[in-house]
Amino acid sequence: MADILDRRATQFVVWRPAAPPPVLVIGQFQPGNPPSLANGQRFPFRQAAGFDDLFVVDAAGCNLTDGRVYHYWLEVSETGPGRPPGTRVLVSDPFGWTVDWRLRGPRLPPPYTADDQHPASVVKWLGGRLIASDPAGETADFTGDPGPAGLPANNRLVIYELPTAWTQTASPGDLGIGVGTFRDVLALIVASASGANFDGLAVTQPGRTYLMDLGINALELLPPADSFYKRDWGYDTSHYLAPDAELGFPEGFSSSTANQDLAALVAACHAAGIRFFIDAVMAFSTHEAQQTIAFDDFCIADPTATPNDPDARNSRPDHDFRNGFGSVLWRYARPANGYDPVSGAVQNGLYPARQHMLVYLERWMRDFRVDGVRMDSIENVANWDFVQAFKDAARRLFAARWTEAGLAGSGDDRMLVVGEELSVPLALVTQGRLDGLWNYHFSGLVRSAVLGWGDDFASVVRQMVDCRAFGFTDGAQAVNYITSHDVEGEWNMRLYDFLLRHGVTTDDAVYRRVKLAFVCLLTAVGIPMILAGEEFADEHERFDRNGQVDQDGGKQVDPVNYSRATEPARADVLAYVSRLVKLRSSHPALGMNDTAFLQTDLADGKRVIAWQRGDAANPVIVVANFSDWGTADPLAPGAEYVVPGWPPTPPGRQWQEVTQSRAAPQAGRESLFPWEAKVYRLAETT
Repeated sequence: MADILDRRATQFVVWRPAAPPPVLVIGQFQPGNPPSLANGQRFPFRQAAGFDDLFVVDAAGCNLTDGRVYHYWLEVSETGPGRPPGTRVLVSDPFGWTVDWRLRGPRLPPPYTADDQHPASVVKWLGGRLIASDPAGETADFTGDPGPAGLPANNRLVIYELPTAWTQTASPGDLGIGVGTFRDVLALIVASASGANFDGLAVTQPGRTYLMDLGINALELLPPADSFYKRDWGYDTSHYLAPDAELGFPEGFSSSTANQDLAALVAACHAAGIRFFIDAVMAFSTHEAQQTIAFDDFCIADPTATPNDPDARNSRPDHDFRNGFGSVLWRYARPANGYDPVSGAVQNGLYPARQHMLVYLERWMRDFRVDGVRMDSIENVANWDFVQAFKDAARRLFAARWTEAGLAGSGDDRMLVVGEELSVPLALVTQGRLDGLWNYHFSGLVRSAVLGWGDDFASVVRQMVDCRAFGFTDGAQAVNYITSHDVEGEWNMRLYDFLLRHGVTTDDAVYRRVKLAFVCLLTAVGIPMILAGEEFADEHERFDRNGQVDQDGGKQVDPVNYSRATEPARADVLAYVSRLVKLRSSHPALGMNDTAFLQTDLADGKRVIAWQRGDAANPVIVVANFSDWGTADPLAPGAEYVVPGWPPTPPGRQWQEVTQSRAAPQAGRESLFPWEAKVYRLAETT
């Protein structure tokens, strides 16, 4: 265990504060308008033996009562730029397990604002130890968690990327926008659970298991660590070791139950054979306590003002300035000397922010048992050495969990650390810095394909279907997607809206091409990822004044609308996608890299391409029509489109067409409709 987490079992700790020493301000939550801190006490920190930059208070000396929950702050000297240096302020514990936004520090005079009032951190004193607890005393419980043995391997994953901002149609023309809590997500998995803030949705009703019915086997929540801003997608982390208080605070509750609810969600995922991924935002943060405690050790204010600073430039070849998108950038390249919170030793040349993030990783992997990490904005993290250290640490922690479960080997193929870097620098993978990358190429190629665009159309499809065309060597190295949460810009918006913008004007035509796009996604080499709502052709609710989705006009506040999933035409799309998801996660051919193209027919206005996945003994074959052409009189007897070289049907087996769940004795010579794909597999004859 990281040394600082071990210490925190019996001590409050502050790392690298400015003089004079910090003070612990601790008491109990007192309800009221506004709430207050009752029975407050102050305890000065002392320098820890052997360290110049670590300060501690023994919890046993704080007059704590066994079984009680306490709220506290750290009183420290201000170090942030543009603030009066040395001003004593109250901040949250940067290593705190829980924060309570109901109780915030006192308002300070300008230049401080209400945004600088940090929420109290929360801890429980039980049996002589400090333990992670929600404000009313609830704790994480993994009783009955089945362990990692039954989780799917990387090459069998279908990831569901779920924003935590949802919406529902409250009345005609009215949108009810709110936060889908951990309990709402649980209701998408467990039949006995019901929604919390979104208990009126069909998909969260008791008896429903929406994500199980869809067939996904990996859930990636947009950043679930606590963030300052509310009702957006969480890309503004403030408290790295604390689950987001708002996601654990359903309407009608008196306090957040984020630790308890997140643990219940992860345990439910594991029981259902679903891996749990976190989205980790480590390039920048907002109102994080280290920005006050020791700003210059951990953060860089304005890279453009200090162009020669080792933390000023991004990691792309042009080495332009890093972009914090309005948040404060972390430092990963300038070393310091002192206490290492991971090893517990004094080290020369350590990087404080790197070690802070390794502690964050351990908290989530040990206490919440996550099975995968998506690292956001790698170019703005801007340090490949740290990226690799983070990935290696994640793998070590998962291997330890695997061993603790009594399993042989290391479970290497049940853990995945991928990065988002939209220029897709393959060296991050080939040098072993990351296990994989988001394959941004796929999104553009599949959108071009379902519009029939491309002077060399065959090349468009071949690159889309097989990520090895871009230098990946294995499908588990590439995360493919049609749309991601990053919906800013015309070529990134939800597919439904994108198709409308590009002249596909009727719903029937849009839904045909949405289905075609999902065939491509779920039969391509690579790990498919689905942005929540795309599986039923959800659309954007919010645009800026120019009709675009951008940072200010809907990017992080345009939610998934599960109300649409029950509309008949969209329900048909959902059922279609579900059949493909289940094929992708179960059929061995789609977990291999093997790909062969059987037919490329671009004559006479046709854009028909057929490809085979897997080996000849048990393939999946796709026949896709990316054009307005279709078989003449397609329902007439004898109407057909012939795919040359179709493999023979083995004895005792028959072809099935997956998208329509039907037997296909004429596979390889069936009619084709415009903008249609047929997906075939072999099954045993009955």
